Amino acid sequence: MSEEVRAGRGAALSEQLAGLSPAYFGMAMATGIVSVAAHLLDWPRLSWALFLVNGLIYAGLWLAYLARAWRWPRRMAADLFDHLRAPGFFTAVAATAVLGSQFLLIADGHIVALALWGLALLLWLLLTYTVFTVLVVKADKPTLDKGINGGWLLAVVSTQSLAVLSALLASRLGQPYRLELNFFALSMWLWGGMLYIWMMSLIFYRYTFFAFSPADLSPPYWINMGAMAISTLAGCQLILNAPDAPFLQSLLPFLKGFTVFYWATGTWWIPMLVLLAIWRHLLQRFPLRYDPLYWGAVFPIGMYAACTQQLTEALALPFLAFLPQTMLVFALAAWSLVVLGFAQDGLCRLRHASCR
Repeated sequence: MSEEVRAGRGAALSEQLAGLSPAYFGMAMATGIVSVAAHLLDWPRLSWALFLVNGLIYAGLWLAYLARAWRWPRRMAADLFDHLRAPGFFTAVAATAVLGSQFLLIADGHIVALALWGLALLLWLLLTYTVFTVLVVKADKPTLDKGINGGWLLAVVSTQSLAVLSALLASRLGQPYRLELNFFALSMWLWGGMLYIWMMSLIFYRYTFFAFSPADLSPPYWINMGAMAISTLAGCQLILNAPDAPFLQSLLPFLKGFTVFYWATGTWWIPMLVLLAIWRHLLQRFPLRYDPLYWGAVFPIGMYAACTQQLTEALALPFLAFLPQTMLVFALAAWSLVVLGFAQDGLCRLRHASCR
């Protein structure tokens, strides 16, 4: 390989790292939740394989983001001030919590899961109060139709991912932390639900009362459903934990009602999202090409499979048993397609080919 080719590839890789999307931890989110869903549905080989892959993805992403923060701190800081890019940072919280759930469920790694829970909590605190403070106080703000999309719901997903991991830890750890973890999980679950109502109201208003082009329908719109799916999963785990927490036992009718409410809302979104995808790509002929934000479309499908499986157990609904298996197949297919797109995009960039 000539020095010129090496230099060109190095420059391409450097530019790719400099422009790394804040939402790229969605890759670990998506891989992790498909692994968790496979575990819940008793597909052990697939679950373990994706668990190992996700560990490598997660470590690699941290190295990439730390390198970006070191070499291009201004570009990374600028993302925090961008209404469309800043919410992508919340994928780091969700990816950390999902990986913690994997360690707990698949590898029975209580200590590692607890450490990841601590890291996820720290990231959630830092990002929640940094991102929203910055977006509130900045002087130059976009209009609603230019400044909000489904990616904002990643704040909900990150909150609910902490609720899920907290509830899972509570179910496996003894006193004196079981009650405290369950109460924290309940609090995060309730806050995530309130945050969804606030944000979804603005997003739905933007969708229906402003001009809408195919380019506006970016992949994170699938988080509209995914935020409700992970809220359902957290609610199911709280219901299953109720026998070990008296305050959850007293709230069971409320927990069950709101969990079904979340699941029904997420289910409503699926046909709507499919119709919008058909309108975007088939009717409007918007090109279907790799975008790191597509990981945010894989995650909701895998999460829906996982949450529906837990719903059948928590509420004894055997007539829904066909749904999780079906959705897991779709999630695995979507994950595979995005992986292929990721690989092709990376090769094209390294070869200085045009991928657009």
